[in-house]
Amino acid sequence: MPAMGVDRVMGTPPGYRLGWLARLLTFSAHDPCARFLDGSLWWAARTPEGPGTLWLRPAPGQLLASGHGPGGSWLVERADAVAGLRDRLDGFAALAASRPTLARLAGAVGTPRLPATGLVFQRLLRSVLEQKVTGTEAYRAYAATVRHFGEPAPGPVPLLLPPDPDAVASAGYWVFHRFGVEQRRADTLARAAAAAARLERCGDSSETTARLTAVDGIGRWTAAEVVRVVHGDADAVSVGDYHVKNTVSWALAGEPRGTDERMLELLAPFAGHRGRVCLLLEAAGLHAPRYGPRATIRSFHTY
Repeated sequence: MPAMGVDRVMGTPPGYRLGWLARLLTFSAHDPCARFLDGSLWWAARTPEGPGTLWLRPAPGQLLASGHGPGGSWLVERADAVAGLRDRLDGFAALAASRPTLARLAGAVGTPRLPATGLVFQRLLRSVLEQKVTGTEAYRAYAATVRHFGEPAPGPVPLLLPPDPDAVASAGYWVFHRFGVEQRRADTLARAAAAAARLERCGDSSETTARLTAVDGIGRWTAAEVVRVVHGDADAVSVGDYHVKNTVSWALAGEPRGTDERMLELLAPFAGHRGRVCLLLEAAGLHAPRYGPRATIRSFHTY
């Protein structure tokens, strides 16, 4: 990797792990819009000032940031938020210590810090494509969509920019059908793209959630997946997820199966950090016992 100048130097707290951010800002190791390489994160985005790429890399007690492209300065200015350094962990250590399972996991894998990217549509694209399908299906659709609409991102790493919302909104359903996206998700994505400008103007998690769920096809699950990353909402819980309710019930109550209602009941003592608890369980690889066959991967794009 060529040597580059540093646009910003940020102090990091003890135990800070840039890899946590990579989990939340990349969609697999092959995300066309982001790469976690040699311990550093490259992340391409469409900013209010234009296309940009942010390069974050750790140094002892510090995090270094560089920006590329017209939007590079915007990304560098927001780099501490993107890197989770504005995230408030107040009270979480004491809450985790109250449950031996959480205390053990936090000690083993660290405490997740959440980014606050401030960019809604980039995350919304992924979240809509993840609705009601397997992770493999979602990634294939996401990667194909990005490559179809993609434009090269600024900087030395070969990344693509997320699709322009206007281009997505004007695309016909058949464009997404060949990526394995059925009409329900394709239509939801088109409506979300058409509303993108309004969504980007939302000032906080509550406003974003309200406007998102007003879009036909977007419910509580999708909204939580978005605001957790866009606004760093550590309390956002993915109600309606197929696995999370069981994972929480198993981890906190030893119950192999749960409901959304039971999940929220168990998470109530962790108010303010409920989503963080779910992320900790996920990052630690904890899951409820599995019964029956796994969900099958559908293939209908050639029909």
